[in-house]
Amino acid sequence: MNRKKMKKLIYILTIFILCACGNASQKNERPILTVTLEPLRYFTEAIAGDHYQVISMVPKGSSPESYDPTPQQLVNLSQSQAYLRIGYIGFEQAWMKKLEANNPSMKVFDTSLGVDLIHAEGHWHGDHFHEGGVEPHIWNSTRNAAIIADNIYQALCELDTAHQTDYKQRLDSLKQTIEQTDKKIRSILENADSTFLIYHPALSYFARDYGLKQISIEEGGKEPSPAQLKALIETCRKEKAHIIFVQQEFDQRNAQLIADELGIKVVSIHPLSYDWAEEMIRVAQALKH
Repeated sequence: MNRKKMKKLIYILTIFILCACGNASQKNERPILTVTLEPLRYFTEAIAGDHYQVISMVPKGSSPESYDPTPQQLVNLSQSQAYLRIGYIGFEQAWMKKLEANNPSMKVFDTSLGVDLIHAEGHWHGDHFHEGGVEPHIWNSTRNAAIIADNIYQALCELDTAHQTDYKQRLDSLKQTIEQTDKKIRSILENADSTFLIYHPALSYFARDYGLKQISIEEGGKEPSPAQLKALIETCRKEKAHIIFVQQEFDQRNAQLIADELGIKVVSIHPLSYDWAEEMIRVAQALKH
């Protein structure tokens, strides 16, 4: 190949590489927001649209009660313009102060502000008393979802004043989805069980919204003792519970044991799903007679 053709080839390759790099930078040019959970990513993306890239810290299939971020996640967090926390989940209780200390320029917004929180009762353990904490699963509630959406909107308007009108339109659209979801759930629950058993108490706010009774197998994050299991089985008989909800993030053996004893259904739910509205409706449908 002569020198003229070689120069032409180098020129074409250079243009190709520059275009490729340009395309890559365009794909990554959006500022980054980090959230704790997939449902919170759903709400945030619904309002932020194309103006932000939204990343979840707790990946699908992991428990936000006990998840530890990877070293790469900690490095990547330095690129985030802001962090939107869900409020009181175990991951945040363990890690939030460290994440803020390592990223002092990163703004942090609490999306639970204004939510009517459920406080767990305290209990005696041996010779000392454990204070009750906040029930953290606030997103499993249409009432709370509207408040979370408002908090996300306020955060985005503070971060990016240029697109406030767009964010407001998207907020209104999300609230319509939340309202429609609530109406559908109420319709489904007109002929549904009022009591359900669940391994991990992730549906406390859902139960409060719709006047249901949630009976939890797990107590204070611990497996039940044989005596507690026996009491649970008797309670379920008395309350006429016909369903046990389980999650993939938690051990299901005790739930199956109770189900076998009572002859009731075990239903797997995914309250950490990105598909928030679909999952809320699916839970209601599982309770329908």
